[in-house]
Amino acid sequence: MFRQRKICVSIEDTLHDFGPEPGRTVRKGAIAVVVNNPFVGEYVEDLSSASDELKKLGEKLGQQLIDHLGGDTSIIDSYGKGAIVGSAGEIEHGAMWHIPGGGGMRIALGKGEAIVPSTKKIGSLGTRLDVPLTHLEWSYVGSHYDAIEVGISDAPHPDEMVLILAMAIGGRTNARLAGGFTLEDRGKPGVPA
Repeated sequence: MFRQRKICVSIEDTLHDFGPEPGRTVRKGAIAVVVNNPFVGEYVEDLSSASDELKKLGEKLGQQLIDHLGGDTSIIDSYGKGAIVGSAGEIEHGAMWHIPGGGGMRIALGKGEAIVPSTKKIGSLGTRLDVPLTHLEWSYVGSHYDAIEVGISDAPHPDEMVLILAMAIGGRTNARLAGGFTLEDRGKPGVPA
């Protein structure tokens, strides 16, 4: 159903970002696949026929991104996803990616309790998308509120979609969000569940 035209991977290492030396490198990565949009040209009431194939694609792309990030899932601690739909499609076509794409990524990681944050938009060639990242075990971990920008110069064509998964190792460099929670705060009285 989804013919793949190209896969692009982006890895970003932040070594320093003002302030004190962080003592660690923050690594963010994204993988984007350009696929045809099989639902262009007509309104389709039930888009669930795409779910199984998209979940398998999410698992495959998730594993590829893990490999590009060094292969050690124990140190990957945040994730996100997104979709850019070509101009002949609907925003709902991008929403098809959210549940199966995130589910496939969780299978590849072998973990992930928190919701996989997501975003989507309609766009033309070269459209860029800020893909949100949050901690994969608890979305309220303030040090991990982040994003990675993703785009492909020759995609999407009007009848295509760019489907994106993102992961990171470490939160923001020198994170110090006022009032932000840590993973250790989870389950404490008065703290969001």
